[in-house]
Amino acid sequence: QVQLVESGGGLVQAGGSLRLSCAASGRTFIGYTMGWFRQAPGKEREFVAAITWNSAITYFADSVKGRFTISRDNAKNMVYLQMNSLKPEDTAVYYCAAGVRWGAVVAGTADYWGQGTQVTISS
Repeated sequence: QVQLVESGGGLVQAGGSLRLSCAASGRTFIGYTMGWFRQAPGKEREFVAAITWNSAITYFADSVKGRFTISRDNAKNMVYLQMNSLKPEDTAVYYCAAGVRWGAVVAGTADYWGQGTQVTISS
């Protein structure tokens, strides 16, 4: 079992930045692909970014490419989402996810999920 706890959400103006953090505990963190998803009001949850266990590969949704970066610190059991040039359409609850299989995480069928952190971007 892996427990995931997100933090770092908040209210910022358009054009600003936020850094989300996800703390993992429980089973060995290092073997898991990690991902970030988001869900806006009235919309389905959507993929944002993912990173392999060794940070060799990162992958982003087209909507955030060039603005968001994902990173991890396996020594600290942490994964981060740096969000720059934020837009009102980035407003959503952001979820951290973990899974053994890259494809499953990117597809949104990760093994473990956090509770989410609210990100609100004002125009």
